[in-house]
This record gives sequence, C-alpha cells and structure tokens, in this order.
Amino acid sequence: MNIGLFFGSFNPIHIGHMIIAETIYDRTDLDEVWFVVSPQNPLKKRKSLIHEFDRLRMVELAIEDNFHFRASDVEFHMPRPSYTIDTLTYLSEQYPQHQFRIFLGSDNLSQFKKWKNYEQILAHYQVYVYPRPGEKREFDHPAVQWVDAPLLDISATFIRESVQKGYSVKYLLPQKVEEYIQDKKLYL
Repeated sequence: MNIGLFFGSFNPIHIGHMIIAETIYDRTDLDEVWFVVSPQNPLKKRKSLIHEFDRLRMVELAIEDNFHFRASDVEFHMPRPSYTIDTLTYLSEQYPQHQFRIFLGSDNLSQFKKWKNYEQILAHYQVYVYPRPGEKREFDHPAVQWVDAPLLDISATFIRESVQKGYSVKYLLPQKVEEYIQDKKLYL
C-alpha cells in the first residue's frame, strides 16, 4: 500500500490538518494517511507542547470516522528529538510491504535542506508538498510533487491562545477535539 505520512506536533490537530490530509489523499495515489504525532520537533521549541498522549488522543478523536486515516505514535518509541529520516527508515524496515511518502507544507520546504539527511529522503521517498500562504513554488526535484490544495492559514498557536483567553474555537477544531480540550482543561 501507498502510505502518506503527515508528521506534526498536532498541538492541537485542527480542521486545516484534516482538509490537507483529505485533499492529498484524494488527489494522489495514497491508500492511507498516517498522522505521525511527533513528541518533539527538533526545529521547534517545546514550551507550548501539551503531553504527547493528549495530542495523540486528539488525533484519534479527529479521525475516528475516516477509514483511510490512522494515528501513529511510532515516534514515541524512538530517540528524541525525532528526525524524519529515522522514522522513515524505521517504518520502511517494519513495513516493507508499504511505500511511504511524506507531506510537507511549502513553508517547511524552505527549511528542508536543514533536515537531517534530507538528501536520503529525496533519494528514497516521494514528498507531497501542499501550498501555504505567501510561499512560492521554488523547490524543484523529481521526488517532490506539488499537490493542488486549499491555501489554509489556520494556526495551532492562534487556537491555543483563543482557548487560553476563553474565545470560541468552534469550526476551527473537530467537535470531539474541542470537547476533549474543554474536558481536560488543556491550554489554560
């Protein structure tokens, strides 16, 4: 099977993530999309991250009605910080019957050459790039496929700050994720 890996801290997962995943699934050769919850992105600060198990649970709640989406905690069991090449190598060894591809926002593409062993990623894996506001299509490589997807500028930071200030986040989050955040009093 062709598996698309959508890496993220998902702090929290929001409708922008869901729309991008569904769009890429629908417009490519993917059989499934795995949301890989990253305990710690090496290029991001940890200060605002809630516990990884809460983030995983929110992903599970968000995707539970979509049969071609899966939540993955694979990076919870790997050395930290998590590097995409290490996760790809591990998954390829564990699931040799699958072909893995990764999702990447065009905003991250500008930093891609800073990633650990990015050349190995390009040599062995397809990269599906979705557009982000203000970013140009300047990266050209045979392994990179641009996917026509809606330009979404929904920020998890905006959502966290809204929750903290008591503002509504309705329509920004799947309803079950919003309820989970309220029940667990997350981001307060």
